[in-house]
Amino acid sequence: MQLVSGGRLPFDRDWFATRVLEVKATLPETPREWNKRLSDELEEACVKFNLWHTKIKWVSFSTKLYRNNQLVGYIGCNQEGWYSRPRTYGMKRFANSADEAITFLGVRAASCSSMNLVVSWRR
Repeated sequence: MQLVSGGRLPFDRDWFATRVLEVKATLPETPREWNKRLSDELEEACVKFNLWHTKIKWVSFSTKLYRNNQLVGYIGCNQEGWYSRPRTYGMKRFANSADEAITFLGVRAASCSSMNLVVSWRR
């Protein structure tokens, strides 16, 4: 080991940056990363079904879904997974994805031509 400039150890920025990335890859997802990933999934599913959603309430993720300004139902995601329900109060149906949760509300995927004209995002 060789000391530099008055007794300091040399610092290799490239080694350090590589090591940080390696360690970071082994860490679990943070709540913010989890929320970002799930909101991205919801937005993709909404585009597919020609829906828009209200502002997302974080911690447990839930929002209302609309098509043509009519309430379609409620969708959310928590530690148990994606869920949906057609009314404010009622049984939640759990699903493996946002797409599946939306289909549980009886919504069919929008055609490509109408998706381009009517998609409206509200946050």
